[in-house]
Amino acid sequence: MTIEIRSLELHCKLRHGSYIGGGAYGAGYMSVSDEEIFLPGDEIWVYDLEGGTWQVFHMTGEVPSSMSGSCSCFLNDHLYIFGGCDDNGQTNQIYCVDLTDGKYVWRKIEPKSGSAPSPRDKLSCWLYNERLIYFGGYGRKLLTDINSRSRNFIADEASWVSDAFWGWNNEVHVFDPTEVTWNEPETHGRAPAPRAAHAGATLGCKGYVCGGRVRETRTSDIHCLDLESWTWSEITPLSTPPVGRSWHTLTAVSDTSMFLFGGLSVNCKPMSDGWLFDVETKKWTELEHPFKNKPRLWHSACAAKDADVVVFGGSCDYILLVDSGHCNDAIVFQTQPYPLFRICQDYIAKNVRHSENLRRQLPLLPHKLLKSLQKRISFYRSSKKHLR
Repeated sequence: MTIEIRSLELHCKLRHGSYIGGGAYGAGYMSVSDEEIFLPGDEIWVYDLEGGTWQVFHMTGEVPSSMSGSCSCFLNDHLYIFGGCDDNGQTNQIYCVDLTDGKYVWRKIEPKSGSAPSPRDKLSCWLYNERLIYFGGYGRKLLTDINSRSRNFIADEASWVSDAFWGWNNEVHVFDPTEVTWNEPETHGRAPAPRAAHAGATLGCKGYVCGGRVRETRTSDIHCLDLESWTWSEITPLSTPPVGRSWHTLTAVSDTSMFLFGGLSVNCKPMSDGWLFDVETKKWTELEHPFKNKPRLWHSACAAKDADVVVFGGSCDYILLVDSGHCNDAIVFQTQPYPLFRICQDYIAKNVRHSENLRRQLPLLPHKLLKSLQKRISFYRSSKKHLR
């Protein structure tokens, strides 16, 4: 299957492991003068998917410390971030900001009941029934909290300190923003092996986990958690799956399919392949595209209209290298055929510059349609300018 992909060189700060939600990006990790630094959490960049333009906004309130590896999600007009790693290690704090009121005020959330998960980063999140459901990650646990018979935590033996271990977990924790509570549901079935830097997506009442780092290896296995019965099941693909990887993304693009892109392979190779997985047929389909020279890992992805997937930021090199591998371009994947209106709109936007007849007729369009079309014209003019 072949898809269209557009690459835009965008004017914004380079960011690594960026937050993404409803078209908004903020904070992260980058290289400056051969040094790795955490970007501040007091700014947010908003990308207009129609016009192809960026805006930056200053943020106030209880601003989170500069971090990377946080888990972000977008629910009811609010961006939530949980966990992450800064100069002092992993955290288990949760923050939110309203992205629609134009004020961009951070608020640190103190739960009314329940205990937050242990500090961690490189985890994933599902959204279901107005709740945030977190899975896995890598982080610190006190020795007193580690049960030798538990399968929920694998210690990274090289990380031991006097009273704690760092390691991988497969725990499920639920945060309810309405009740402001944490709880840890009891799950059934065989859970995935503890992991981090995996990818997750929600389809209906089910949360999916794909790949990630499991101890010293990277996988491409798929597991599903029923978010009503809390029952785990592993999915055995009926076609050849992608190679094992971590630091990739998995994005729901329909009621039955998810799009996987990029990541870091078992032999530490940055990946640029894209795949669709159909949960009904249990088959992987690789999508051919012309930008195999744009590998990405530790990037962000979100679904846009018409089943587009927008990939932003991350790195094109192995994450432990301090170099110029950080990326600030957005890549838009077309994962499904466009509706006729979108096809017509894009055709006009691409060709109006070269057609006097189209330029004469544009002012005759209804105001709302003309305004939308002008945004698309600006989008394609911008993409051509930055691809020169």
